[in-house]
Amino acid sequence: MREITTHVSFDMRAPEWGTPRAELYRAALEMAEFADEIGIDFIGLMEHHGSDDGYLPQPFTLAGGVAAVTKKARVLLCAVVLPLHDPITIAEHIAVSDLMSNGRISVVVGAGYVPTEFAMFGKSLKDRAKLMDRGIETILRALRGERFEFDGRPVYVRPLPLQEPEDIVMVGGGVVAAAKRAAHFDIGFLPMNPELVDVYLDECRALDRRPRQYYRAGLPLSIHLCEDPDAGWAAIEKHAVHVMTEYAKWAEQEGQENGASASPFHGLADPQILRQSGLFAAWTPDQLIEKLASLPDRGGFSFQPLLGGLSPQEGWKSLELLKSTMPRLKEAIGDSPGDAAEMV
Repeated sequence: MREITTHVSFDMRAPEWGTPRAELYRAALEMAEFADEIGIDFIGLMEHHGSDDGYLPQPFTLAGGVAAVTKKARVLLCAVVLPLHDPITIAEHIAVSDLMSNGRISVVVGAGYVPTEFAMFGKSLKDRAKLMDRGIETILRALRGERFEFDGRPVYVRPLPLQEPEDIVMVGGGVVAAAKRAAHFDIGFLPMNPELVDVYLDECRALDRRPRQYYRAGLPLSIHLCEDPDAGWAAIEKHAVHVMTEYAKWAEQEGQENGASASPFHGLADPQILRQSGLFAAWTPDQLIEKLASLPDRGGFSFQPLLGGLSPQEGWKSLELLKSTMPRLKEAIGDSPGDAAEMV
């Protein structure tokens, strides 16, 4: 039986013309609680820094709030930009978050790509691969309970998490090196490009290691459930365009830094082109069920009820439709994801 997962995620973008930030944060916790109650598998939280629209810069803080109002859903931080941070601090965040959630934290670490973020934290993009490797190694050692030195500093992290660290930490990214990094450190993998999962599995076999958790995330990035697709798209269009426009600015920064040419987001500020791209979707519940057949094993459906500062009132419409659809969806894909033994 295929494993298909459901995700409700929050990046907390709040453009000035959108919903006030304080209202969005209140709504996010209420929506996370609701999503948990209706059987959503993952509550996703993201990280970026220095964004005009207030993109969530402290996912562990919000993860604590989500842990407090949920009971079953895993809290997925996707992705923590590891090179920006002290890995000892991240290890402590992970341990406390895992205890608060009773062993429901998953943390995807990414290398990052936005030059202004690296400048803000006094880091260089050129060092991100080295910082990723050292950071992952340090976090795993710390969460295993080891005493050791890191850059001449004595390290002893307490308390320790409930879960094994290798079952918490995953690697994200869109390049082959990310897949090989995940296999090398014997941790899970959640790539931007689902085809990279095959590289991860091949590398695990080459290392004679059993794969950890992995998922084939794909499109759409976010689904807005609605009674009428045209009306649903009209409700999210401005917000979806905002999200893509802001990502395009970051991609342009990276391109200038690395001497790259074409942006992968070229033309997506046009609402019609964006809709046709499939990055965001406005679907009816029936369409959602129909799309299930085309999902690969370890694929999933993602929902962002506060997409780009979308009003909570509109987001709740989508979530209420999701609630009424969940019994059909669960019946079609089987019950909630299997335990860790079944997932690898």
